[in-house]
Amino acid sequence: MTERAPVLSVRGLSVRFLMPGGRRVAAVTDAHFDVAAGECLALIGESGCGKSVLASALLGLLPGNAQTAGRALLGDLDLLAADERTLARTVRGRLIGLVPQSPAAHLTPVRTVRAQLEETVAELTAPRGGRKALRAAAEAAAERAAFPVDHLDHHPHELSGGLAQRAATALALVGDAPLLLADEPTTGLDRDLVDHTVDELRRHVDNAEGAGARPDAGRALLMITHDLAAAERIADRVAVMYAGHIVELTDATEFFGTPGPRHPYSRGLLDALPDRAFAPIPGLPPELGALPDGCAFAARCDRTTDACAALPPLRGQVACHHPHAVLTKAADRA
Repeated sequence: MTERAPVLSVRGLSVRFLMPGGRRVAAVTDAHFDVAAGECLALIGESGCGKSVLASALLGLLPGNAQTAGRALLGDLDLLAADERTLARTVRGRLIGLVPQSPAAHLTPVRTVRAQLEETVAELTAPRGGRKALRAAAEAAAERAAFPVDHLDHHPHELSGGLAQRAATALALVGDAPLLLADEPTTGLDRDLVDHTVDELRRHVDNAEGAGARPDAGRALLMITHDLAAAERIADRVAVMYAGHIVELTDATEFFGTPGPRHPYSRGLLDALPDRAFAPIPGLPPELGALPDGCAFAARCDRTTDACAALPPLRGQVACHHPHAVLTKAADRA
């Protein structure tokens, strides 16, 4: 099978926040991953591990006290080196569609959802046919995200959290961007709407016709989520983040099925699910401003040895001194 070209290629992405007194917070450290055309990569991990900071770095939305290093190539464009003009006029909405983590904060409070959708449609797609065509395109965008047409003339403050989430999803899908970055896209939704939303995000990836500036490369989805059921439903691969590091990157079928994840933290995330062991991971994640020299998960791990005082290298798909073994077919039959 021919290997698919990456839509996004991240190499050595690190983010440090400079704090008062010279303290540095290591929010993301040396992230390496690709997201290929036609692929959904789910980035998972506990709150505060650096997932949303990574997403903000790709869009140039970090605060002024942030320092970035590494590369993040979207085609030939290095997102980390791009200036604000390029990000605002070329990247956001056109090359990267964003479903934000806090949708209500990203919607313009004094304008209706319809007005915001119509403005976005006009700016990104320029439909022919005048006002009637613009209105129809905005309503079609709302329908893709299961946003009710009879709420389009509401202002953001009149929406529930779930409706605000669907409005933000509709706006993100308008431009048919080569890369869709969805940061907790299922927040506030019931299970049926979760399934509808992630299925629509998946369709965005699978139907690459008209994919912005790179139609030859197709589209890709980077989904940041706590919802492991949603990730299992649509992801091709899973990246697990802990204390600013990607500690495992593997095929979604193997992660959620057999042989399962190899990193002890990844196993703990799955075991905490109600339909699995329903056993929480003991302890709390470390502060990103006071990370240990060695494995950041060692204090919570039942496989820790003296070797874990050193930072574990990335071996293949997992960064761990004592990963769970990969079962062979013979062992699996036994």
